Amino acid sequence: MLIHLQAAGTGLVLDARGPQPPAVLHWGAGLGDLSADDLAAFAAAAVPAVPPSSLDTPPRLSLLPTLGDGWSGRPAFSGAPGRPRWRLREVTQPSPGAVLVELAADGLTVTTEVELGAQGVLRVRHRLTNHTGAGFDVGSLAVVLPVPARAAEVLDFGGLWAYERRPQRLPLGHGAWTRETRHGRPGHDDPYLLMLGTPGFSFGSVEVWAVHLAWSGDKQLWAERQALGPAVLGAGELLAPGEVRLAPGDSYATPWIVAVWSDRGIDGLSARLHDWVRSRRAPLAPRPVVLNTWEAVYFDQSLERLQPLVEAAAEVGVERFVLDDGWFLGRTDDRRALGDWTVDPVRWPSGLAPLVNAVRERGMEFGLWVEPEMVSPDSQLARAHPDWLLGGADAATWRHQLVLDLAIPEAYEHVLGSLAALLEAYPIAFLKWDHNRDLLQEGSAHRQTTALYRLLGELRRRFPTLEIESCASGGARIDLGIVDLVDRFWTSDTNDALERQRIQRWTGVLMPPELLGSHVGAPTAHITGRTGDLSFRLATALFAHAGIEWDLTTAPAADRAVIAAWVAEYKQRRALLHGGTTVRSDGDDPARLVHGVVAPDRRTALFALVTLRAAGSAVPEPVRFRGLDPVRRYTVRPLLLGTQPRTVQDAPPPWLEHGVTLPGRVLAEVGLPPALLTPEQAQLFTVEAV
Repeated sequence: MLIHLQAAGTGLVLDARGPQPPAVLHWGAGLGDLSADDLAAFAAAAVPAVPPSSLDTPPRLSLLPTLGDGWSGRPAFSGAPGRPRWRLREVTQPSPGAVLVELAADGLTVTTEVELGAQGVLRVRHRLTNHTGAGFDVGSLAVVLPVPARAAEVLDFGGLWAYERRPQRLPLGHGAWTRETRHGRPGHDDPYLLMLGTPGFSFGSVEVWAVHLAWSGDKQLWAERQALGPAVLGAGELLAPGEVRLAPGDSYATPWIVAVWSDRGIDGLSARLHDWVRSRRAPLAPRPVVLNTWEAVYFDQSLERLQPLVEAAAEVGVERFVLDDGWFLGRTDDRRALGDWTVDPVRWPSGLAPLVNAVRERGMEFGLWVEPEMVSPDSQLARAHPDWLLGGADAATWRHQLVLDLAIPEAYEHVLGSLAALLEAYPIAFLKWDHNRDLLQEGSAHRQTTALYRLLGELRRRFPTLEIESCASGGARIDLGIVDLVDRFWTSDTNDALERQRIQRWTGVLMPPELLGSHVGAPTAHITGRTGDLSFRLATALFAHAGIEWDLTTAPAADRAVIAAWVAEYKQRRALLHGGTTVRSDGDDPARLVHGVVAPDRRTALFALVTLRAAGSAVPEPVRFRGLDPVRRYTVRPLLLGTQPRTVQDAPPPWLEHGVTLPGRVLAEVGLPPALLTPEQAQLFTVEAV
């Protein structure tokens, strides 16, 4: 059976004629409509020459390549006991875009699901079932996909706390570029999206292939090139020895591997992924403007302290007020009380009701910070149940805290019951769900992650209108596994607008902007100590799910008026910002960024020119407006957020005074000369079809 899947210009061809596992003959550009004869001829023609000192029959890259099949690259499967030789048992097509493959060997079966969605996004996962009469230890079970030889440059990510998503590039020579994470969460250094493209691939041009593991635990991703087979991209859950042991009749399901191809560069990947993520869930309500209290008050919580902040938030148009860490029993700093999820009677003698009522009376929703997977050694919970601590009471602390073992049924029920009690006691619309440490217990990540997913799913079932934000010391848990269970990601703990520009640019390659939280912080960023202009901070937060994390009661009246105008602008434009196509322009000057959002009908757009440091040229290159309809005519005008961005110039480009009207092709290919912005400034532009 030869199978040809195609959608949105992407194609996949499988040779499932058996008896060996199906081979992946092609993944990449769509091949058009192929008849049965065409497919047969293609499969026959795809057999390569036999080189000297090699197998007499050229090996094919199957859906489950192993050494026993002649694949000398990194194998997709390992386990003990035995080295099964997989054979095809059955192939079915439950729908036009899906394939179900069943393999069998030595009392084991692997069922592989392959789906090519309408957006051209490919998903693959395996399920291993043990039909033997003995136990079976799973070593690895991964997905490996071929890429052509012209894909010869790797791009993925490193990072650290408050500086996530740092891109790194390298040529792919012979051998494997392998990334493994052992944090029990993706981590600040998460490889995130492993891309392999034609050398020099950029945001707007040439071919690129990419894989992502839709999983919130440990992972492995790799790109590999070898002498005796095709280059490949691979991904799978990283399992410790003995972490998954199957008793007779048990099964292990891998996370989904999400794979994407584009001939329009990295932005083409984003277009497919953003549309795919949006298609998987009910449309979100307009993303409310948030005020989070963390950098405003830290642990200094009381009704008297927060009441003025509630008033200030309402005055500027905030729609959701989130009480961060410090509200629960004995939580006066970050060294105690995690796990004791009851309201502190000293700080809140009447409970949270007075604050909640004040927030809601002013037309805002109320949100609350929690960290349910963690426990402080100095807490009632740890003293009462030391057996619930992952690794025991003497495990290494991280941020003065330990991990609660959610795989223990009683611990799971304690957390579920505590959160449910809060949600039943107060009209809480939103939980900021934090996770401030690595697990650091070998063999725990799989069970902890599956328990987390189950817990989130149960809360959403009981409280269907509740929204949840995934925060993990900032951006250490942003992935397509948890995305179905949350409504927002905290992109990074830093509110420094300069750092945020880079972090949001790359985090947004995978995730649509409406799911990425971005806040306007205080004038001097609390983490970096860098002072930024208000207009720059506002422009940075505008292009995501916008919010404020600043004690507005200390802000001058003029700044609060500017913030109120910015909030109104965000509300007016959020349908575009959160429903359009994200575009990023490539340029020769690394001192600046250009990015924008174009409406689905391409009638309107909003762009930003951002200067990171001093320009590389006295006369910078024009700003190009990509993604527009080349035939339509558009009027481009600057959009002011507060004060004018700072410039050093004797005269601005004349077109900035009244705007200019030009065809989309001219704006995209030639662009417009910008003002000479100083470092750490942003100039916004509206683009409207005429």
